[in-house]
Amino acid sequence: MRQENKINLSIIIPVFNEENFLNKLFSQLKNFFNEKNIEIIFVDDGSSDSSLAILNTLKQKEQYNFIFNIETIQINSGKGKAIQTGLKKSQGNYILLQDADLELDSKDAKEMYDIICSNKEIKCIFGSRYLTGKLKKNNYFFNNVVGKFNSFIFNIFFRQSISDVHCGLKIIERSVIEKINLSINDFGIEIDLASQIVKNKFFIYEFGVSYYFRSKNEGKKITWVDGIKSFYYLIKVRFFDNPISTNLSILYSSIYMAYVGSYFGMGFGKTLFILIFYIIGLIIGLKFKIVPSSIILLFIFLGSLFGQGQGKVLSVLIFFIFGIYLANYLKNYLKEKNFFK
Repeated sequence: MRQENKINLSIIIPVFNEENFLNKLFSQLKNFFNEKNIEIIFVDDGSSDSSLAILNTLKQKEQYNFIFNIETIQINSGKGKAIQTGLKKSQGNYILLQDADLELDSKDAKEMYDIICSNKEIKCIFGSRYLTGKLKKNNYFFNNVVGKFNSFIFNIFFRQSISDVHCGLKIIERSVIEKINLSINDFGIEIDLASQIVKNKFFIYEFGVSYYFRSKNEGKKITWVDGIKSFYYLIKVRFFDNPISTNLSILYSSIYMAYVGSYFGMGFGKTLFILIFYIIGLIIGLKFKIVPSSIILLFIFLGSLFGQGQGKVLSVLIFFIFGIYLANYLKNYLKEKNFFK
């Protein structure tokens, strides 16, 4: 018989050169999470300032009720690596992820914890800096635009409606954590985490949180390079980090759809058609396995046998839509017969 876990919450806090914020952060945590069934895991990610010394001092000299753990990574490896390290050491029924820089408020974290504990149907809550009537201070226009754009692309790729995929404040039930396998070591961890939660068919709730930005002089570490890398991670987690069968379907459908696109337009227009059809092929590959996808290809071919010029384009479009309908019917039929999940 499984014994009840005495630790209900594990708070994982990555730390890299945060000497100016740790004392105040500790006071906030002590104020809102000072309970014996809570563990707080600080993961020092190769800090070169006095962060680790401050953590050790707080652990030894301060009075508190929660369990205070410190994990260290000798060489700075990124936020994602620090979170993965903390997860391996965590024991709580719930995992709360929080940054150490005080851009987000521990009071909001406590509210999220109370919500998820009171409703067993909720498995994941993401903080959102955009769904809030709370205080917000943000002068970084570019970071704001990139964050919203990435969330928009994520929603298209995964058919979600999340306003802030990059927010560092999240609380997740242990059962969800056990289903995922994080692999991204830097700030792309937010995309990695959200995508795997969705792929495992867990619903993500959102909770509006306060946000107080800090400048680069105050230690802000995310740069425009991270913004560009996030686009790469969005492509990676959606179109590459899949089962082999799905990746084969994506490859198959994207190739034949790009080939179909080569029959339309001239010059730059032809290139544009190829790109558009290629993207459509990627989406088809995510939705349909090879057999249903082949139905779509067959009907595109049949449509190409009718008409000339614009008439052929219209014919291909009509047959394509009909092929999608039949492919979806075949997919559902095969699923009912347990040919694939």
